[in-house]
Amino acid sequence: MAKTIVIKQVGSPIRRPGDQRATLIGLGLNKMHRVRELEDTPSVRGMINKIPHMVEILEEKG
Repeated sequence: MAKTIVIKQVGSPIRRPGDQRATLIGLGLNKMHRVRELEDTPSVRGMINKIPHMVEILEEKG
């Protein structure tokens, strides 16, 4: 079974640079308090590390 990670958006994209907004959309988050379960890959981890002030890791499975 593949490892997954559950993330939640806790910060607003208002008044943020365009690349941070695009990263949120790439993760499937663009509105406050949305939760997504994504495959735990280096690319997803890199996207999370780019915007740690806007997302929260809720759970790591697998």
